[in-house]
This record gives sequence, C-alpha cells and structure tokens, in this order.
Amino acid sequence: MATSFPSSFDDCVARDRDDPLAERRRHFALPEGVLYLDGHSLGPATYKALARLEQTTKDEWAQGLIRSWNDAGWIDLAKYTGGRIARLIGAGPDEVLVCDSVSTNLFKLAAAARDLSASPTLIIEEDEFPTDQYIAEGLAQLAKCDLLRVRPGEGLQRLAETGGILIRSAVNYRTAAVADIEEAEKVADLSGGVIVWDLSHATGVLALDMSIARLAAGCTYKYLNGGPGAPAFLYVRQDVANRITSPLPGWMGHKNPFDFASHYEPADGVARFANGTPPILSLSALAAALDAFEGITPAELEAKARALGDFCLSLAEKIGLQSSSPAIGARRGGHVTLHHENGYAIIQALIARGIIGDFRAPDAMRFGFSPLYTGFADVWRAMESLGEVLKAGEWDSPAFRARAKVT
Repeated sequence: MATSFPSSFDDCVARDRDDPLAERRRHFALPEGVLYLDGHSLGPATYKALARLEQTTKDEWAQGLIRSWNDAGWIDLAKYTGGRIARLIGAGPDEVLVCDSVSTNLFKLAAAARDLSASPTLIIEEDEFPTDQYIAEGLAQLAKCDLLRVRPGEGLQRLAETGGILIRSAVNYRTAAVADIEEAEKVADLSGGVIVWDLSHATGVLALDMSIARLAAGCTYKYLNGGPGAPAFLYVRQDVANRITSPLPGWMGHKNPFDFASHYEPADGVARFANGTPPILSLSALAAALDAFEGITPAELEAKARALGDFCLSLAEKIGLQSSSPAIGARRGGHVTLHHENGYAIIQALIARGIIGDFRAPDAMRFGFSPLYTGFADVWRAMESLGEVLKAGEWDSPAFRARAKVT
C-alpha cells in the first residue's frame, strides 16, 4: 500500500491537528521562532524539568541540606528514575539504574560480560559510535584480550565464530538503521557470546523489548530530554544480574553502603553497578522530564517518528538529496540523514533561519523527529527551507563555512 503524505502545508497542519501526540508539545520550553530538529543530540527542556531544578536547588539543597537525602528521597532517585525508563525499553522496573555516563556504563558492562561469555574477545564494528570503539579498545588493552575491529555488518558473524563480547548500537548514529535485537540475541545464545547494547539513539523513539537481551546502556539527554550531560542508564536482566560484578565497585554499589565496611560486597541486582554519589541536580531534572512520556506507549512513539521520517525522505527526494537512512516504509530510528558535500555550511545556513539540525563529518546532515514535539508542518517547513538554501546558494558564505568546535 502506498504511503499517503500531506501534499501542502495546510495538509500538514490538518494532520498535526488530528495527531493524538500533538498536545505533548506543550510540555516543552521551546524558544519562539525556532524549529528544533536536533533532539537526537540534545533534547529540549521541559517546563517540569526546569521547575524541578528550581525546587531541588532552592528548597531541597538550600533549605533541606543533607537532610534531603532522606527527606526528599535523593538516595532512591537513581533507582526510581531507572524504573521509569524501564517501561520505555521493555524492561522490568528493577532492571534499570541511572548512573554515570554511557562510556563508563559500556565499560562496566563489557568487562562484567566476561563472566557470561565463552571467550573474552571483544568485537566492535568500524562504523560504531566513536566512544563505543574507544571503550572497546581501552578495555582490550587493560584486560589484555583480543579486540576484533570488523567491517560494518560483520559483528554478528565474528560473535558466532568466537563466542566473545560484541558492543553494538540498537540504532546507528549516522544512518538511523535499526538492529534486529531478537536475531542478534539468538546468535549470542548459540555461540555462548554476549552483546552489550547501546540504546542511546533508540530510547524514547523505538518500541523495544530488552527482555530478550541481557545487557544494555543508553543516554538520557537525547529523546528523553534529561538535559545536557544528564546521567546515563544501564540495564541488566534480572536473571544474570547476580552472576556478574562491576569492574568499578563503588560505595553506592555496596550491599550495605552505610555500614562503611572495608571490603566490597555487591548489592543485589542492577544496583551493584552504581559507583559514587549520584548527580542529584541532573537526576531531578531527568525524573521530571520523563513526565512528558506518561500515558504514551513506545509503539505510538515509534509510529509517529517513522511517519515523520518517511515524510522527510519523500520531500528530500524532490529536492534532489540522497539519504543513507532506511527507505520510506522501513524501520529506522528517530532521525534522517541526508548528504551533501557542503553539509556543514548548509546546516549553519538553516540554523541562521531558526531551523536546527546537525552535521556529522564528512557530509551528513541529520534531522531528528521527536514524536513529542515535532509535527508534519515542522518537516514541511524544514525541507522547504532546505530547498531554498540549496537553490539560492545561501550556504556559500565564509560565516557558514567556519567550523565551530561542536558540529
């Protein structure tokens, strides 16, 4: 069946009017006159997150002081927030913990996976997100085990051959291609290997069932809108949690941290992967930001994100741009990647118009479609402006070509 797309801006407005998720936009403190299509890198602030930050700083910290660890529930905030994220990835509430960064969590899980895998060999594909590759490289050097850097798409084959440990993204950060988690886990089971999933570009925009997987980590500042530098989360399935131990045994991961014992005894379950004191300010903002997802199923989130991505691809084709993202009708993450040799300057020209996407070297322009605050009219406006920038050569300016530190 052919996909039906809006044929005009007015059609887009009508489609948005009938969208049951459209009212979620009111949760977000988006600047007036800005069309934000970069939630795959940094989600915008929600009003509740901003209010919670003010409450946490002015009341709980300034007035409650250290009493707030008990009185305001700070001590349980990482577990509570992890439980709320669990619903979005198809996990149990006691299987997810918010802590540390994605890089640190990938390291902890990949090192701990040695207790489950047939071989200590680490496997990473060459198109993985750079931090995933660096973590694999550093862990291999530290543990003095083999590291297999393999071509894109070859990771599962090498996992089947070695029974090692594969670090793999559920959604490719460049193309938004989605991995088949179920099939990959079958390969892991048959080989005796283990997969550590990176859910950074998947959480909050895909319908996931991580109950079929054992280990995963992900960030919270993209589609979950937790704020810049918000702590990451990790997932450990309950049936394996007590069989593995963290290579970074920290105070907060102790079974009885306030006994102040000299020797480490791991807490039960995923809690053993906690390290030091949790970042309460960031955690508070994240916990409040998750309110925007209440009452919505992950399937609804994915359906809308895919529809917006399909619409973007259809419009991009009309202005002659190529994409490396999965085609119309195929499953993909929440962003679409278009290509142009002058992509960086083009993105800067769009930003000057108030349309924010991002760029990844060498030529990738990424546009993210969060289902909570993006609509069809936004996609129409963005692609219309992109066509105008290309046709007029508006991007061809020294100001737009000058590279900033963050692209």
